[in-house]
Formats: sequence, structure tokens, C-alpha cells
Amino acid sequence: MSRHQLLEQRPRIRPELRTARPLRRGAAVVHLVQDPVGGRQLELGPKEHFIIARLDGTRTLAEVGDAYAQHFRARLGEPQWQQMMGLLYTRGLLADAPVPVPPKPAAPPRSGVLSGRAKLVSDAPALLETLHRATAFARRRAVLAPLLALVAALLVAVAVQLPTLIDETRQLAENPVALFAVGTLLWTSLALHELAHGLVGHAYGGRVGEIGLRWRLPMTYLYCEVEDVRFFARRREQIATAGAGAIANLVFLLPFYPAWALLPAHAQARPFLGGLLLLGTAVALGNLLPLPPLDGYKALGYALDTLQLATESRTFATVAARAAIRRDGAELRRYPARLRLAYGGYALGCAVLAAALLAAASALLAAWYGPLAGWLPAFAVAAALALWAAGRALRALREARTG
Repeated sequence: MSRHQLLEQRPRIRPELRTARPLRRGAAVVHLVQDPVGGRQLELGPKEHFIIARLDGTRTLAEVGDAYAQHFRARLGEPQWQQMMGLLYTRGLLADAPVPVPPKPAAPPRSGVLSGRAKLVSDAPALLETLHRATAFARRRAVLAPLLALVAALLVAVAVQLPTLIDETRQLAENPVALFAVGTLLWTSLALHELAHGLVGHAYGGRVGEIGLRWRLPMTYLYCEVEDVRFFARRREQIATAGAGAIANLVFLLPFYPAWALLPAHAQARPFLGGLLLLGTAVALGNLLPLPPLDGYKALGYALDTLQLATESRTFATVAARAAIRRDGAELRRYPARLRLAYGGYALGCAVLAAALLAAASALLAAWYGPLAGWLPAFAVAAALALWAAGRALRALREARTG
């Protein structure tokens, strides 16, 4: 094929391919492209995405090349075009290419006694479709707005009654049977939490891949895997999917507050209901903290259009520290000002939040169980850091031996 014939072609990308908004991974801009037929997800750079976004069957490669040269100040030659079109064809991204065969699903990791997972629903998409139809009334504004107002009122009421609820939760901790019952109800609310993620994600076009049970002893919990969230059209849809679980936790608590408020101050059921309200609210709001792998972390990543926010923030903090020590900001200047603010602010915020949580846990344990108990969170953090350092050292030693 001559160069003229190549550049006069009007190739077209398969219309069912889905592209996410531009995302940041560190200082780089990346574009996620999903093939719903082949079940693959590709990560492209700005140049590759620029070309693919214009292969709509109406433009010739010469026209796309002119736009590329004007935008990137560089022109693609015939070898580059042949390589690009061959790559798109072999990957099955062009409309006239053979439809790719979906890959076989990877075998799930083996489950053991200490950790593992078990699939509970054979056809999760069908179940979510049924639940989606059954809960259509709850997505109406006339229902959703008052429900969210009641959730806000519950948070205000819990904040006002916080000293009383803390005292009743302390009484609850002295009754193992009642504490187990509260734990069972909270576990149920966490199951609803996961289904809420699935329902909201399904409403915005996401697909629920699997619903099951996961355990990492002593924790056991349900999970609902919502796929395609990165490909939702709007940020608010992604954030709503991430936050739906916490809202479901708080909605679950709504009937218990009036029951608690109407009981006499010395009723036997007050510690049970007070502990349930306080612990349930703490679980819901705790899930909104911007720490991985919590829902608040996912929502913040969606809001900032970033991938691996925690990892890239640590990398940025290292780069910033190195630039300050060497007094050389060349590496730091690769990050735009907005990204420096996002990564730097997240790294600093996480450090402050971790210190605040550690101090609060220490103060609470010291007040309830004595001064020695207040040192337990610090010992736990020190033990975790020691295990992490030992793991890195063993991994490095193993790599040195095999290298």
C-alpha cells in the first residue's frame, strides 16, 4: 500500500468502546478505554487517545495527522501510521477487525481458613436488575429528598446527644450478649451497604460482577463488585456510587432513633439502642474517611480524576522532600500547580487525620480502661510498622538470593 493510499483511509473505532475522562496517574495524563465485548481495559497516553478519538470513519488519516501535527508540533510518518493501525487492528479495536475473544476469567485466589472469599449469587446482574425494578420508587425525588433530610437530622441529633450516647455505649460494652446483638445488626447494615453500591452503580449503567462473602479473620463481610465506575459520564454519578453505602447505613438507623428517644432515661433497652446509634453512625461516617480502601477515598479519587491517589501522593511527597533537600525543583515542576495542591494536601491531610485518630483512640481507651490501655493504639501502629519493615527486608533478601 502506497503512502497516499494509507493516508486516504477512513478507519473507524468500534462504536461500543467506552472511554473515561482524562485521569491523572502521578504527573502523567492517562485515558482508560474499555472493550465491553472482549472484557479488556486499556490505558492510553494523550497522543494515542488523540488519534483514536478522531477515528470515526469520516476523517482520513491525513486529516487526523494534520490535527495531530498542529496539536503536538510533530508529524507522524508512514512507519508510525502503519504501526499504529496494525496495533489497533490486532487488538480488535477497529470496526473491521475480528471481534476479540473474551479472555477466560482468572481463577480466584484459593480460600483458606484465615482469609478467602465465596461467591453467594450465581447471577449477580440479574439479581441487581430485579432489585433495581423493585426499588424504583425510592429513586424518585419525592422520596429521596425527604429521606436525605431525615439522614441529616439524624446526624445532628446524634451530635447533640453525643455525651449520652457515649455513656450508654460504655454500658453496652459491659454486656457481651447485647454487644453481640448490636454487632449482628451492624453486620446486616453492612450487607445493605454493599447492595446500595450495586443498586446506585447499576442505575448509572455499571455492571455488578459478583456478590459474595469475604473473610479475613476475625472480620467477615459481604462484598458487591461494581464494575465500570470509572466510565460513568459524570463525576457526581461516580461519587454517588461510592457514597451510597454510607447513606444506606444511616437510613438503616433511622427507625432506631425515635425508639431510643421515646424510652425513659433508665430503661434497660437504652444502652442497646444508644450503642447501636453511636456505633452505626461511626461505621457510616468512618467509611467516608479519605483513606484507602474506604468509600471516602474512592469518592475523592473520582472527584479529583486521579488514579491511585494514596500511592501517587506518597511519591509526590518523596519528590517534594528530595527537591527541598537538593534545592532542585526540576522533577517537582513536572506536576501542574493543581496537582501539587491535590497530592500535597492529601499527603498532609492523611498524616493529620491518622494522628488525630490515634490520639482519639488513645484518649478513649485511657478514659475507659486506664492509662495503660491508652498506649495500645501506639503499640499497634509500632507493631504494624515493624512487620511492614520486616516484610520489606525479607522480600529484598529473597530477591537478592534469587537474583
